[in-house]
Amino acid sequence: MRNGLMDSGSLPFGRPAARALTAAVLTAAFLVVSCSHKPKPGGAAPNEPAKIRVKGRELRITYDGREIFSGRVQGPGDGNDFQIETDTFREGDKISQVVLITSGAGAPRLTGEVAGGSEAFPCEADRGVRGSAIVRHVSGPSRSLLNRAVYDRRADWVISVDEGPRAVMGPVREGREGRAFSLEAEGAEIVLRFRPRYYREHRGLRFFEPSSYSVWRGSVAGWTSWFAFLDKVTEEDIVRTADALAEVLLPFGYEYLQIDDGYQKGEGLPDLWLNTNAKFPRGLDFLARYIRGKGLRPGLWTNVAFKQAEFAGAHRDWFVTDPAGRPAEGNWIGFSLDASNPEALNAIVKPVFRGLREMGWDYCKVDALRHLRYEGYNAHSGYFAGRALGRTETFRRYVETIRDEIGPDVYLLGCWGIRPELIGLIDGCRVGTDGFSYAGLAQYNSWNNVVWRNDPDHIELDEDRYRSALVTSLTGSVLLLTDKPEVYRTEVVEPARRAAPVLWTVPGQLFDVDPSRSDALGRVGEEVSGGGPRVFDAGLSSACDLYLLEVSRPFEDWVALGRTGSSRPEIRFAELGLDPAKDYRVFEFWSKTFLGTFRFGFRPGGPDPVFRSQDFIIRERREGPQLLATGRHVSGGGVDLVDLRSDGDTLRGRGRLVGKDPYVIYIAVPDGFGLDAFESDGASVFSTRKEGELLTVTLLAAESREVSWSARFSRTGS
Repeated sequence: MRNGLMDSGSLPFGRPAARALTAAVLTAAFLVVSCSHKPKPGGAAPNEPAKIRVKGRELRITYDGREIFSGRVQGPGDGNDFQIETDTFREGDKISQVVLITSGAGAPRLTGEVAGGSEAFPCEADRGVRGSAIVRHVSGPSRSLLNRAVYDRRADWVISVDEGPRAVMGPVREGREGRAFSLEAEGAEIVLRFRPRYYREHRGLRFFEPSSYSVWRGSVAGWTSWFAFLDKVTEEDIVRTADALAEVLLPFGYEYLQIDDGYQKGEGLPDLWLNTNAKFPRGLDFLARYIRGKGLRPGLWTNVAFKQAEFAGAHRDWFVTDPAGRPAEGNWIGFSLDASNPEALNAIVKPVFRGLREMGWDYCKVDALRHLRYEGYNAHSGYFAGRALGRTETFRRYVETIRDEIGPDVYLLGCWGIRPELIGLIDGCRVGTDGFSYAGLAQYNSWNNVVWRNDPDHIELDEDRYRSALVTSLTGSVLLLTDKPEVYRTEVVEPARRAAPVLWTVPGQLFDVDPSRSDALGRVGEEVSGGGPRVFDAGLSSACDLYLLEVSRPFEDWVALGRTGSSRPEIRFAELGLDPAKDYRVFEFWSKTFLGTFRFGFRPGGPDPVFRSQDFIIRERREGPQLLATGRHVSGGGVDLVDLRSDGDTLRGRGRLVGKDPYVIYIAVPDGFGLDAFESDGASVFSTRKEGELLTVTLLAAESREVSWSARFSRTGS
């Protein structure tokens, strides 16, 4: 990667991305899919200041032996009338370095290049004082005008420009050594800020060592039995559900079938977990094979509770004990295994998860972790103090044992509530209590796909189905349905079809839009009861009602804006990171309505009472006929659109169709154009319809496949 200075004229201010350079390479690299939890080579980056060098107009920053910024300062009128001052601040283990650039004669300008690793991305680092509360996520390399920072996940550092001057950062290059980003800032006072160990020290996540693990990148979408059947679930229920999922939802990306509480004989010794009760006569091995035989991936609920009093009493040295030496008992957890004892782990924990791995279970949900931590370990701190044991380290050792047994390629979900002690061990975290957590999408948005995968809990296809499916998908979260299988053979299933698979995203913000819960994380080590949500667990009802997904592809950028309320009667394009001086076409996905072409912003109106939400697909206006969206997915094309070209008066596209599912293409046709022909090489043209400027074309293929299509227009002269 080149570390020289950027030509300040190469990227015009406000358009940070040089698309013509390597757009295809950039997008492919940002979208690479990996489902592994395997550790990465290399150790953690040091918690030390960077080296800042100033020589004339040149500014360079080196950290951990690598130059991460090279730039150039230009005084007002291309002069030398500017000053550069640097300083380093420490608060405990938090380090912040600032570069202050000022001029007495006007506004200086800083241009340069940020060099990050393979997991670096542009974003916002600090909450602004203006604008709406919008949860931002990005699929592909972000080119948003809101980006004032670059975060390097693997090295856990962020470089940003403080609020005040105009500033923007965006991707310019992808290479073997990492990613490069442009930086442009201009204003009376520019503060460039560098913070090492950002999530670990500045956000207080002690166990965040991103160089040691990867976040699970594959789509996590499927079904869980809990709300559908509770603990009354039977083998026949699972068989029927596997049949329905395979037929109806697997083609749309729902891969996982997770059996929840109700199959086991009890909670305690390994045989109670590995040998099923009478409701499951053919056992777990049969079910894993049956589910996999349907093309699905089998998942299973487990629990860390131990409720066999006689056994605990006979093995007191394996369990946490009270001051009298008796095994200590707590609500929900029963008797708490002392994970510092290798014999206890070898006898109780390892056989369960080794057995599940050998049967072929691909997904393990581990429940009651909060109760082991709170009622088990925190409530008996004297036991740990008397043995010079760390409660947090012992708790972590329990889950390390599970991870060691199932290996890196089995998805591991921690449940329930925020579990910062398990960062780096679990792939996903159920951020709140039972029931879909709208609030968690804004309360822990900056954790999602940086720390782990956020699980807002399962979705029921009830009256809220369009809304919950929409926001889960747009935020790149875990998407699990939980209805009886018969529901999926009705029209109620439609929003579920449009929400999966879940795109891999990164957050557009390094702060939580609603910080009310994450600000209370310090209480984790003090809680002694997990009987209900704690002050740091994600809530259910969110005050935020705008969820923005930026989709960046080699051929086009666009945004999908989910709206679940009416806090903003007018949506301003600048608040979405779009150029307010340009025109944008807006299409509402659920109602299939073309709202029109707008500059600066638009008034969305209220949602249809059936949908209880709106999904606006917003694209920069192009001359002539233009694709507005495809009907396959709530992203408006992010999942299915492979290519899109405009060749004179012909619009050409390529998309991935689901077999027997109508593939709908929405095209804006301005006055003065008429459709001559629409052709597809891999699907039949089922229908074409034009109302006003909106042309709707429906394709149909017998089997799932990738097809090309073209729409040829002529100018009517009107």
